[in-house]
Amino acid sequence: MTIELVTTSPIEGQKPGTSGLRKKTKVFEGRHYLENYVQATFNGIGGVEGKTLVVGGDGRYFNDAAIQVILRMAAANGAACCVVGQGGLLSTPAASHLIRKRGADGGLILSASHNPGGPDADFGLKYNGSNGGPATQIVTDEIYERTKSILEYRIQTADDVDLSTVGVTRLGNLVVEVVDPVSDYAELMSHLFDFPKIRSLFSSGFTMRFDAMHAVTGPYAIKILEEILGAPKGTVINGQPAPDFGGGHPDPNPTWAKGLMDEMYSDHAPDFGAASDGDGDRNMIVGRGAYVTPSDSLALLAAKAHLAPAYANGLVGIARSMPTSGAVDRVAEKLGIECHETPTGWKYFGNLLDAGKVTLCGEESAGTGSDHVREKDGLWAVLLWLNILAETRVSVSELMDDLWRDFGRCFYSRHDYEDVNAEQANAMMEALRAQLPEMTGRKINGLDVIYADEFAYDDPVDGSHSSGQGIRIGFSGGGRAVFRLSGTGTVGATIRLYLERFETDAALFDMAVEDALSPITGAALALSDLHKFTNKIAPDVIT
Repeated sequence: MTIELVTTSPIEGQKPGTSGLRKKTKVFEGRHYLENYVQATFNGIGGVEGKTLVVGGDGRYFNDAAIQVILRMAAANGAACCVVGQGGLLSTPAASHLIRKRGADGGLILSASHNPGGPDADFGLKYNGSNGGPATQIVTDEIYERTKSILEYRIQTADDVDLSTVGVTRLGNLVVEVVDPVSDYAELMSHLFDFPKIRSLFSSGFTMRFDAMHAVTGPYAIKILEEILGAPKGTVINGQPAPDFGGGHPDPNPTWAKGLMDEMYSDHAPDFGAASDGDGDRNMIVGRGAYVTPSDSLALLAAKAHLAPAYANGLVGIARSMPTSGAVDRVAEKLGIECHETPTGWKYFGNLLDAGKVTLCGEESAGTGSDHVREKDGLWAVLLWLNILAETRVSVSELMDDLWRDFGRCFYSRHDYEDVNAEQANAMMEALRAQLPEMTGRKINGLDVIYADEFAYDDPVDGSHSSGQGIRIGFSGGGRAVFRLSGTGTVGATIRLYLERFETDAALFDMAVEDALSPITGAALALSDLHKFTNKIAPDVIT
């Protein structure tokens, strides 16, 4: 085996987004593309000589080949050890836990999260720091700078490492330790939740369906739900990870998990339904005939977290992303704890978690987590729901009715306009931004605009400033619209329009969401001219 020093040159467009670098798979397969980014990552974190890294991904197409490249480059750059999930698999929260448990220097996670997989679909790679969380803005900026000046990368010539068997092998001087991807994570969950109580729930006849969406959470859910907690076999569906996610879109929402939604709204619906995404960090919760929005789920978990052993002493604080509804704010107020509003991106929660300022975090895009790791965690959220259901022995619908009665209801929806021409998307945002100084006081679609601004965030831990994080427009009567360009797509641009209305009149709680939000939707579209700018007459996805 020899170490090659390969001459290369910068490749445009290797700037990490909210969670690493995501592009079409064919782009990552291009000459020098992956190698450039991996070397820039190593250089950007100060080198990997003598360091221990955790490596794994969601099993999507190109996952296995990319890991082999990363291992050969880690060896050539002097890394001491790479801890790799068997078969190259590691859910994102499991990788975060493994980094923390092993005291690793960081990790490389291969995933495009909830984006589709396959040779014509998407791929992604991100670096997580020694705290187990996504790299800070300072680190990602440094990685990006290195991509713009790279002239060579180091890689070792070697045969592929056998990742199919748990054990230790060597790649030159690099120790490669292949580990069971599930066992450490399952052990952690057993310490957080009352597993005997949840086992008792299932043994009482409680029924559940968990849709793993042919993604990485399948083996985790089968092991924990069916084998440890005693849920009947077949509780987990689509549990075998596939490189193309079974031809589906592994995003746990009512659009892409339609099969689960249809079952949960049928005459033979189980008591509880859940789904997770490509890399296992998102979740969808649905009861019998009762879909729970991610914002409401966060509020419910905050209100009831004390029922699980790990949170029996209460929460220190809560954090939510700005586009997430204000439902959890009212829970925090009643609990007498702080609620932090951050930009979108889990890395912003990391500082708050590390500083001990918050226990629970969540975002409207189906991500929920706590201080047990430094990533959002889909299966963790499902288990916390199960722990709450096991303690209360009431239905999901009853839990939500109680929440709304105590705190009011936040009607909420997100409209995604996907694959929009980037120039058109930016033009719409610029036109909307230009209106902000004179927008307050205007009447639009029968609603008065009471505030209009662009969200910026000053981190209370490290003092960093993040601007341009989304345009917010508040309306009379407790309504709000937020416009934001997403950083998780791989082509074009995605415009996300978030719509919210707060209601305290219990007689209106059963309104259809689209009816409750109709005036706000009309006002937001009139102010933005979104349909005109995008040439779209309707959103591609509504959640």
